[in-house]
Parts: sequence; structure tokens; C-alpha cells
Amino acid sequence: METTTDITQIIINTINTIFETLFSSVDNSLYSVLDDITFINSDILTDKNFENIFGTSTSNGILLIANSLLLGFIIYFAVKYLLSFMVYSQSERPASFLFKLVIFGICMNCSFFIVKLILDLNFNITSALQSMGEQLFNKKICFSELINIINSNISIDTSSLNIFSIDGLIKSTLSLSLLTLVFSYSFRYVMIKILVLLSPFAFLCLTTESTKSFFKVWFRNLFSLLFIQVIVTLVLLLLFSMDFSSTNLFSKFIYIGGIYALIKSNSFVREFIGGVSTNITQPVKNFFKT
Repeated sequence: METTTDITQIIINTINTIFETLFSSVDNSLYSVLDDITFINSDILTDKNFENIFGTSTSNGILLIANSLLLGFIIYFAVKYLLSFMVYSQSERPASFLFKLVIFGICMNCSFFIVKLILDLNFNITSALQSMGEQLFNKKICFSELINIINSNISIDTSSLNIFSIDGLIKSTLSLSLLTLVFSYSFRYVMIKILVLLSPFAFLCLTTESTKSFFKVWFRNLFSLLFIQVIVTLVLLLLFSMDFSSTNLFSKFIYIGGIYALIKSNSFVREFIGGVSTNITQPVKNFFKT
């Protein structure tokens, strides 16, 4: 009987050691980049290869294609304007079209600079919220600090982990949830850069009534992805404002609720203003929401 008990205890200790090593490895090596991929500014665009893809002038990169399409839009309007006389239909006045062509043509070629300003403005808003929280709670408002608090509170014995205890289950849930955040925000990071590459075409589409809806969809998706950053900061502020205790089971479940709110922040933003989904389990048919 004792032999069976010893074997069972050895198996339990082995499982606990494996999970403790796994969670420790994830905490130390993976979550250090979570702040970098969540709280972004125009620095994500200061990559030489990315700038070459976008175009350093009107004669290369994405800008070359956009300026070529600009000529195509002129031909399209000219043909449409001539046909309007043949079929006796109303058409946009040439003066109005030329005015928009000049204005949005300039915006198209300056789109890289415009998007950088938008990214920095959004980052400044979140930085202001983080600074306010740091002054109020004397803690740095970021994921790395949150993970330190979780590791110090969600445990009966900070030197060991019992996966079969309530604390072990909570710790497992939080670690897996934070891992989901890494994948979700990494996808968001990539999608923002893709939308930046599409920015010249978005501004170009404002030149005609039949294509301006593309700009609306582009802007809604970009704004929703950036607004997630503000929502995440507010959730972190709320979590840091609470007084947690390692002996209080209620506070531990509040941690789970806070992490779940961080995961569902994209869903909230999509329901609020629409946009693209960063949920890696989201069906393709529900990827965009208008």
C-alpha cells in the first residue's frame, strides 16, 4: 500500500515539476515581449526593409503602384464623364474631382507620415494613462509587472507549484490565457503593419464616390486595432488599482476576470466600432465586422 502511495506521490511531483518548469520558462522568456507587441508607436515602421516595401519615393515600392493607379483613376473618371452625356446621367463635376485628386493625391504620397502621426498619438494617450497609474499606485502599468504580481500572489508556496490545487489550476488558467494574449497581440501587430501598407490605396480611394467606402473600412480596422491599446491600458489600470491578497480566493478570480477582459478586449472593440478580429480562433467568415 505504501509502495502505491509513493508511486502516486512521485507521479504527482513529476507532473508538478514539469508544469512549474514550463510556466517558469514561459514567464521568463515569452512575456517579456508582450509589452513590446501591445504598446506600439511609430517605431514599428522604422525598419529599412519595411520602408523599402512601402516606398521611399513615388518611383518605388507600394507608392509606385499607388501613383500608377492614380492615372488609372483619371482615365476612369474621364470615361465615366463622357458616358454620362451619352446616357444622360448625372456625373461628378470635373472641378470637384480634380480638387479631390490633388488633395488626396498629396495625402496618398504622405500617407506614411500621416499613419506615423496616428500611431504616435495613440501611443501618447496610452502612455499618459500609464504614467497616471504609475503615480497613483507606484507600480509600472505593464504586463511584466502584472505577471510578477500574479506569480507572487497565485501560489500557496512561492517556491513550488501544485497543479492539482485550486492555486495550481488558477495559475495554469492565467498562464494559458496570457499565452493566448501573446498570439493575439502578435497577430494585431502584423495586421497594423499590413494596414499601413494599404494606406496609400485607402487615401487614393477617396477621390471617387464609388471607391471611398474602401477608406472607411480601412480606417475603421486601423482605428479598432489601435483602440485595443487604450482598452488594454484601462484594464491594467483597474487591475493595479485593486488590493490583492495571496490568501484571498476572491482576488485570485478577479485576476482571471481581468486577464479574460484583456483577451476579450478585441471583441468589445469590434462590437463597439467594428473592425478586424485578432482572435486566432475566429472563423474566417467573422474576421471582419462593419
